[in-house]
Amino acid sequence: MKVIIINGPNLNLLGKREPEIYGSQSFEDYFQDLKNKFPQLTLDYYQSNVEGELVNKLHEVGFSHDGILLNAGAYTHTSVALSDAIAGIQTPVIEVHISNIYKREEFRHKSIISKECIGMIAGLGLPGYELGLLYFHQHLDNTKK
Repeated sequence: MKVIIINGPNLNLLGKREPEIYGSQSFEDYFQDLKNKFPQLTLDYYQSNVEGELVNKLHEVGFSHDGILLNAGAYTHTSVALSDAIAGIQTPVIEVHISNIYKREEFRHKSIISKECIGMIAGLGLPGYELGLLYFHQHLDNTKK
């Protein structure tokens, strides 16, 4: 089973940026932890600060992977292009947010991409990614039986 985590803008700064919101661990270190916790999954990771590159990556993996965890960062609230890209692919997408977007500024309370995703995990910190992987592992394994 093949799952990719796609992170959007500014998530390359995890571990340095606003540790009171995002924690002090880099995503690269956390991704290694995830690979160790889920050896039965083939995990890929991609990060970009550029909207079009995120769209291109969704197109690239959206027919070959079994699941996508997408933290679109600020593009969550602004990107019709990402929403359209998710709608156009076959691979199911779970929207992930490290912070609780509903406890933040008002403009962050609306997600443009949610309607195209199978679900959302928000506000649980980095462990939200682990929950998304658990869902894909359990759900996709059950649908293949």
